Amino acid sequence: EGGGNMAASGESDPEGLCGPERAGAGGLALLGLAPSAPSCPHGPALLFVKTSQGREEGRRFYACSACRDRKDCNFFQWEDEKVSETRLAAREEYNRNHRPSFTHRQNVERYKNFVLLPLSKRRFCQECQQLLLPAEWEKHSNHQFLCDISTVQLKSPSQLLYPLENKKTNAQYLFAGRSCRFLLDLIIDLGFRRVLSVGTPRLHEMIQSKASQEEDFKVRSLLLDIDFRYSQFYTEDEFCHYNMFNHYFFGGKAARETCRKFLYQDNGERVIMVTDPPFGGLVEALASSFKKLMAMWKETEKEGQDNQEMPMFWIFPYFFESRILEFFPSFTMMDYQVDYDNHALYKHGKTGRRQSPVRIFTNLTPSMIVLPVEEGYRFCTICQRYVSSGNQHCEICNSCTSKDGRQWKHCVLCNKCVKPSWFHCNNCNCCTLSNHTCEKTDAGCFVCGKAGHKRSTCPSLSCT
Repeated sequence: EGGGNMAASGESDPEGLCGPERAGAGGLALLGLAPSAPSCPHGPALLFVKTSQGREEGRRFYACSACRDRKDCNFFQWEDEKVSETRLAAREEYNRNHRPSFTHRQNVERYKNFVLLPLSKRRFCQECQQLLLPAEWEKHSNHQFLCDISTVQLKSPSQLLYPLENKKTNAQYLFAGRSCRFLLDLIIDLGFRRVLSVGTPRLHEMIQSKASQEEDFKVRSLLLDIDFRYSQFYTEDEFCHYNMFNHYFFGGKAARETCRKFLYQDNGERVIMVTDPPFGGLVEALASSFKKLMAMWKETEKEGQDNQEMPMFWIFPYFFESRILEFFPSFTMMDYQVDYDNHALYKHGKTGRRQSPVRIFTNLTPSMIVLPVEEGYRFCTICQRYVSSGNQHCEICNSCTSKDGRQWKHCVLCNKCVKPSWFHCNNCNCCTLSNHTCEKTDAGCFVCGKAGHKRSTCPSLSCT
């Protein structure tokens, strides 16, 4: 939801999305955030290197953390490049010119003035995505704008603002009401009273709305999001401009301190982090940022909880399970299908391969996550977790093995359950689609380059 960062939609080639950051697969390897990294308008750049068959090839370089498409941010610099003073000054000027036209504090003041206006004078420019004060009407006279902006609309900015849907840069898909209500009810039932909403503006919005309408509603939320447009609607204690790919707070120390204070569990108010990053985002970069947020939470914790992790819901497609578990071994993937208002494919209730692939990954005990029985979920007493109706327990695997909502079948030769549309191929020695092209093992392994085996069975992997 919301994230607004580097993304691709992922529905056409799900497993393919995992490739670019893996050195072994060939392509680009992410080396991380260097201490002296140069910056673009999206904060410190990330360090990458081109790879081939598991080896670094060529020079290392810095690129924008938030945009894969060079059209959206063309920042590029070789790691060992000597940048001239003139170019550094030009870069500073460029970064300055790409800052928002108003600061967060100015936007808060503007909002205060906006709500004092009579309904007939409340306008919102659709082209500039900006609340307009009467003195600014003339400047926007050639633009399309909405009139008579009500208080209800101001409390629901995710519906007032255009979703940023450029798949390579933003992929701002917003939770459907069903998923948003389920998440909030679950959070309340689990006893959490503070929600760190990282790239989940609609969940934050629902919490803020309930808090303003219901006196006994005690849940609070802090939204961290790269979409600065939300600063028009929320105070500095409710929203921080944040890039989840490089753990960058655009508001500097003050914003970081706002987040740290929010994570401090005063009076036993338990905190949970809920995040819904763009699905094409590099998992390694996201995991690095999330670990830093967890570390920030741990700093505020009292002694005697050294082994605890900040409770977390990471909402992401099921085909990233192995990547997420690589960085967070304590996580479990739940069967609940998360759906979105403005995505044609990510809808709950469809059948077969048309079901939403988006799931909740969490470090909470799976049996605590109660899924709605009225939507077909049931509790598996052996696995001690709720599963979808099509996810049948396999006695051989001793697990409910389905990942995509369909009933999977056990392959004796592979010694695991596989998708119902897959068949065992003796040439490839694994289950795959019937119309696949057999792998040529003599072409050499992608990891070590030697012939006679595939990447998945490479002896080098067991040595690392």
